[in-house]
Amino acid sequence: MKQLERNLKALANGRRLAIIRYLRRVNEASVTDIAAEIRLSFKSTSRHLAVLSSAGVLEKKQVGLQMLHRLSSERHAIVSHVLKML
Repeated sequence: MKQLERNLKALANGRRLAIIRYLRRVNEASVTDIAAEIRLSFKSTSRHLAVLSSAGVLEKKQVGLQMLHRLSSERHAIVSHVLKML
């Protein structure tokens, strides 16, 4: 139940939904690319990504000096349902 609550809170934000839509389209992206796409500062975008990551919605991997983010392959069913609606 806690995981469901965390997922719902993470998804209850327009900017985070924009991040999810963008990552669904491009597969993976850096914070800089995501911030440019959703027209938000690097710092604010990083905070949104942290919320999504801690809820298990996103995965991240280090490639050289960049951290790339993508949708988690092991996400909660509610996240998959929201993705279908976007």
